Amino acid sequence: MIEITSLEDLPLLAESVEVECKLAAGQDGRGKLPDDFWPTYSAFANTHGGLVVLGVKEKQGSYELRGVPDADRVITDLFNTLNNQQKVNVNLLRDTDVRKLALHGGDIILLEIPTAGRKQKPVFLNGNPFNGNTYRRLHEGDRHCNDETVKRMLAEQVEDVLDQRICVGFSLTDLDMDSLNAYRNMLRAEKPGHPWLALNDMEFLRMLGGWREDRVTGESGMTLAGLLMFGQWASITEASPLYFVDYQERPADRQSETRWLDRIVPDGTWSGNLFDFYRRVSKKLIADLKVPFVLKGDVRQDDTPVHQALREALVNALVHANYSDRASTLVVKEPSGFLFRNPGLLRVPAEQAMQGGASDCRNRTMQQMFLMIGLGERAGSGLPKIIHGWQKNGHFLQLRDSFEPYDHSVLEMRWGTNQTRRNGVNDGVNDGVNDGVNEDGLAEYERNLLEQIRHNKSITARELAAETGKSLSSIERTIRKLKLKHLRRVGSDKTGYWEVL
Repeated sequence: MIEITSLEDLPLLAESVEVECKLAAGQDGRGKLPDDFWPTYSAFANTHGGLVVLGVKEKQGSYELRGVPDADRVITDLFNTLNNQQKVNVNLLRDTDVRKLALHGGDIILLEIPTAGRKQKPVFLNGNPFNGNTYRRLHEGDRHCNDETVKRMLAEQVEDVLDQRICVGFSLTDLDMDSLNAYRNMLRAEKPGHPWLALNDMEFLRMLGGWREDRVTGESGMTLAGLLMFGQWASITEASPLYFVDYQERPADRQSETRWLDRIVPDGTWSGNLFDFYRRVSKKLIADLKVPFVLKGDVRQDDTPVHQALREALVNALVHANYSDRASTLVVKEPSGFLFRNPGLLRVPAEQAMQGGASDCRNRTMQQMFLMIGLGERAGSGLPKIIHGWQKNGHFLQLRDSFEPYDHSVLEMRWGTNQTRRNGVNDGVNDGVNDGVNEDGLAEYERNLLEQIRHNKSITARELAAETGKSLSSIERTIRKLKLKHLRRVGSDKTGYWEVL
């Protein structure tokens, strides 16, 4: 349970947790669970969770105690309603998630609402997930989910694996055979003498999972995995109309008229499939990395943990993407570091994914295809491997997901850390950041926020909230604090920019 002992703890808590305060006196003054609690319950459960405080009024960051009369009766009513599926479809609260706190001046009730699991979403009201009965928490408000969003939640709930779907009517003629042959060659290099290498194309594809037969229906054909990995662009987009992959190499100056220095998108000059995208982009990512002189025996080792981390991050984005979602798969390289964005939300909480051990991959067939040629990890060890290869060299890494403008997940990997920059340590990449900035006395979250602002001096508070996963009010409070010593605004709110002091 989140620890709160007084109202003074709420502003500090709101820096890291979504907090919603509500009055609960009832019309007769005897105490009552407010009607607008239920949209907030649905919204928190379908987003990143949060804390509801009953008996407190919030106004512009200040908190006023009003108290909850007969708090025990309100708590009993809460659990009775939580177990009424005509009101809400799932009860996520345990006894330990609900606490009455006696303060000088009255009782308050703390309700810690967890994030619902993939199999529990959508959390909805009134016995029907559609027609505005499902909510998400966006910009400090409880927003109705449209029916398309609800359908995506329901699909995520029931479809453990997305890429095993048989694409009816597709055949070997829809594949780019150069891609399939290149994959054979990589498998031959990784596993010389593997028995699948002697198979014809159809049998080879079948063994990889690119072609299968449904034992229940008897239907057979190309799987989505086979088409996405080895298909031709026109065929891929026929089966998956929202599929799009994009690599951008951007300049250091985000205000530059040159939007990118290099770009790879399906443009008719190459197949557009995932395997070719990986081959092209992986070379670009590591093209100018500095390699220390390290010998293993008498042979120089050119493959460092940083090289491995970047390749793993690329594979991780490709195999966890939801290619039926609206966001594109985007890989960005810039002087300050790298960004990997894939459509679809994280299937496990970011903290759990970073620790490893819990794997819930959307595209397990493609994951296995990459594993066969020595790329990627299973059993939830992929992200820990990325973290080990990246952070052990002193670099910054963050994993998050966002619901705007479309559901997507982001792995951000930046060169260096705030500490190494403060100490003047150069990691070999000139990222244009002033190493002499003094940030002593700031919390890690506040230093990370300054880091985001350095990389994009025109970034807005709303964009910072989306990138960090924090609430808008939390970002605004932190900016007010940073402006006292570490940050100032140059020009107007609309056309100006930030300057880190």
